[in-house]
Amino acid sequence: MEIIKRDGRKVIFDKQKIINAILKAFYAADGGITSYATEKAENIADFIEKKANEQELTVENIQDLVEHGLMSTKRKDVAKEYILYREERNKARERNSQFNKQITEKLTAAKVQNQNANMDEHSFGGRIGEASNVMMAKYALDYCISNMAKNNHLNNEIYIHDLSHYAVGDHNCLTIPFDKLLAKGFNTRQTDVRPAQSVSTAFQLVAVIFQLQSLQQFGGVSASHLDWTMVPYVRKSFYKHYCDGLKFLNDWRDDACEGMKLELIQSNRSIGDKEFYTCKGIGERPYKYAISMTEKETYQAVEGMYHNLNTLQSRSGNQLPFTSINYGTCTLPEGRLIIKALLDVSIKGIGKLNKTSIFPCGIFQCMKGVNRVNGDPNYDLYKLALRSTATRLYPNYANVDWSGNEGYNRNDPSTYFSTMGCRTANGYDINGLGQLKDGRGNICPVTIILPTLAMKAENLSDNFTEEYQTEHPNVNVDIFMEILDKKIEEAKDMLLERFEYICSQNPESAKFMYENNIMAGYVPEEGIKSALKHGTLAVGQIGLAETLQILIGCDQTSEKGMELAKEIEALFKKRCAEFKEKYHLNFGVYYTPAENLCYTAMKKFKEKFGVIPNVSDKDFFTNSIHVPVWKKMSPFEKIDIESQLTGYSSAGCITYVELEGGIKNNLEALETIVNYAMDHDIPYFAVNVPNDTCLNCGYCDEFNDRCPKCGSTNIQQLRRVTGYLTGNYKTAFNKGKQQEVEMRVKHESKVEV
Repeated sequence: MEIIKRDGRKVIFDKQKIINAILKAFYAADGGITSYATEKAENIADFIEKKANEQELTVENIQDLVEHGLMSTKRKDVAKEYILYREERNKARERNSQFNKQITEKLTAAKVQNQNANMDEHSFGGRIGEASNVMMAKYALDYCISNMAKNNHLNNEIYIHDLSHYAVGDHNCLTIPFDKLLAKGFNTRQTDVRPAQSVSTAFQLVAVIFQLQSLQQFGGVSASHLDWTMVPYVRKSFYKHYCDGLKFLNDWRDDACEGMKLELIQSNRSIGDKEFYTCKGIGERPYKYAISMTEKETYQAVEGMYHNLNTLQSRSGNQLPFTSINYGTCTLPEGRLIIKALLDVSIKGIGKLNKTSIFPCGIFQCMKGVNRVNGDPNYDLYKLALRSTATRLYPNYANVDWSGNEGYNRNDPSTYFSTMGCRTANGYDINGLGQLKDGRGNICPVTIILPTLAMKAENLSDNFTEEYQTEHPNVNVDIFMEILDKKIEEAKDMLLERFEYICSQNPESAKFMYENNIMAGYVPEEGIKSALKHGTLAVGQIGLAETLQILIGCDQTSEKGMELAKEIEALFKKRCAEFKEKYHLNFGVYYTPAENLCYTAMKKFKEKFGVIPNVSDKDFFTNSIHVPVWKKMSPFEKIDIESQLTGYSSAGCITYVELEGGIKNNLEALETIVNYAMDHDIPYFAVNVPNDTCLNCGYCDEFNDRCPKCGSTNIQQLRRVTGYLTGNYKTAFNKGKQQEVEMRVKHESKVEV
């Protein structure tokens, strides 16, 4: 006789399998097998065998008969164990079925999600990578993490970022110590690379290093002070050009030129020392020649880096490295030359059509006494940065004077506040490095889905009587804060769990990074934990605005909403500070970018709780503590609101405002807005300006669907997704982010100057 499997196949009836399943249930209940258990198992199996002889049974029919047989005995507890086992098996089959479906979708690019705006999910590499990510994420859930972490992730309460990377144990992001690598050279898998000897080779190596390091991790890579880093290499290029000028313009002999070059290298003389270069009857011609050639070489070197960072794909050829460069504070003539070249290239654009560059994310470091006001040595470059922002969206602005970076060394640019495009930042290192940024990064973030916790609190508060709720109007808030406190604790445990897993990896897995001591503090004899302990364990969050709506019916733009928002953020900060002291690790509050999570978390939320007005009546959660994008207000009002909350974060945050494309014609107004953000202690600030480029003629402005110059409809509509830019938002963004862009309201940009 045969039975019908779930897939329709017919197989021979096997009574022993039924007996074994029943005995497993007895064993689960009793911890052993008795004669009673054996007897009942055989009796039930005999009954089912008889039924199978009389009619064709499916697997489901047989399991129903087993349940009925056990329930008819006095051992209801055994029946319960069988039912639970059956349910667990059903769930496992469902997961496997969903898993197979996901694999198929990824391999065929049938359901592109655009979870990362920098990823081409249609490419061969993208399809391989995405399918692999599904498999690796499932492996991590099944074999690498605790049940607590797994349940939090699956229940949409605490999200584990980059789950597909969990099993291999790589970390998130890193600020690269370019000063060291360019000066000393570095080793690769195949060979070694000599120190840079010119500004052109230095910028080439920056692109190479960005590429190599991005393959050792899963997040962004950044340079914390690229203008200062490039000073020695501008000088080396200048020395060469100057000596060439002496040779060709002043008829110096080769040996005399070489002697001068050696003297310059040994003295490390600045290119701004005009009197030295024109003395001894030399005249100005070689100097002017050298300056001109150095400026030209520097511009070409920067332009080459921009092109490389937008073409050198990593991660199986489907994604560019997420690169960020911080600059703006170097007042030396060499540093000023670098800053100007970076901004000039940004303004010009790249490629045949001079398109806005997606990478690197430029971040201009604002600093009092350096570039903030007229009379500061780099104020002219600040003005140029504003022009670039109005034209190309980059640079963003980092506040070196931010109160959260207290205690930095003004004489050490590697301690200045810097960030990554997304908003990740390195705070104070409790393990001895202080405010040093280079060689440190965000090790492994998790994000608490605040609206899910708010709904749990709401549902629990409904259990109280109306009388009690009247007497305790904030009972839902009190419950929420208790739940949140518990979840922050669990987030800490999840981070420690992953941190230890990462620390257990062999340094050979990231040979480039560890062999070249790219991570600060690495001591080979002590293992990779010696370096990783200087990084950040970030407790992120998403959906503060929606959470406030659930709990009190308003968001942080109201006085009542802001009061509760501060209470929530204070709890995050307090608990992370406690964790930092207790575990001697850099726990910090992180205002998550949520490029993909804003959509996927909302999708799961709606599946569970349905559509709730002002909460889930859209396809995305508001990022972290941001003001909802549909709120009408001035840029100053938005800054006023968010500046009350950004100080709670030490692991990274961003504030941005939406402006009209016409701001390029009113740079004084833009300067007023950026200054206002800096003066209100905003650590990281960005401006969103519509950036549309005609892919037919290259015309760039705000015009949306049709080019006003040539009439073409082949338009790239560039928008900011996090701190980074993307390609056309209508194709590069996920559904949630597309909707967010469409709902964004421009902040009134009329400013008195």
